[in-house]
Amino acid sequence: MNTLEISLNDRIASVTLLEREGNRFRVRVDETEYDATIIMVERGAYLLLMDGKSYNIELIEEGGPKKYIINTYRYSYDAGIIDAETRYQKSRHSDHGDDESAISSPMPGKVVRILVKPGDEVKAGDTVIVVAAMKMESEYKVKNDRLIKEIKVREGDTIDAHQPLVIIE
Repeated sequence: MNTLEISLNDRIASVTLLEREGNRFRVRVDETEYDATIIMVERGAYLLLMDGKSYNIELIEEGGPKKYIINTYRYSYDAGIIDAETRYQKSRHSDHGDDESAISSPMPGKVVRILVKPGDEVKAGDTVIVVAAMKMESEYKVKNDRLIKEIKVREGDTIDAHQPLVIIE
């Protein structure tokens, strides 16, 4: 079973693929199960057959492969897939404030490079550590001028999500 969270305008639904055979699908949306047939009419246009009714659906990518505008005959929806990668990207762009005393990764991964040592003074925007997670490398930078107090990991270490990697003051 494959489960995703889907945002649809202001609603977030849990969608689980229960079965698939060709164009026929059995899905659970939150607590309700549906049988549907989905036929791609042309790129971005689909015919959805469900409960004896047919629906024409237009799916338009909006700024990336996980954000869409969905148009039906009567309605238009902003939709997005909220998966682990999306949560990770969102957490990387959130502002943690200036009182942060440790640098950590929101996802498990592997330490690729450590660019500082205890006692180093770093400037705002300096990269401190590089971590590989989800098949991509992320550079972790300081937001303000700081002093490196302690390095809690070594290059090559496997790390957990939110594990303190570098202590700063």
